[in-house]
Amino acid sequence: MGSEPTTLLQGTLDLLILKSLVAGEMPGLGVSRRIQQITSGTFVVKRGSRFPALHPIEEEGWISFFWGDSENNRGAKYYRLSKAGWKQFEVETKRWDRISLAIAQTLEAS
Repeated sequence: MGSEPTTLLQGTLDLLILKSLVAGEMPGLGVSRRIQQITSGTFVVKRGSRFPALHPIEEEGWISFFWGDSENNRGAKYYRLSKAGWKQFEVETKRWDRISLAIAQTLEAS
């Protein structure tokens, strides 16, 4: 298997984005870095995928943003969880727990 990045199941990226923002507000690049960090490099969100993934979550009202300076003093969009985002994070976490349990039980079945 190795250390190659893995393709995400549909909806999983939303959960990983919400989880990354539990740590606090950060720019889009920070979200990508945080996901890579918390998954030990298993999931890598490339630039071309980052904003298409953030936009629907923003439209749902799960995250909000403000403009700030990036590490290199350029303008950057910083994201943070909204109240609705905290609630959705709980919903998505419970959903993932059910899915992962079902998959584990399936794999253990004879």
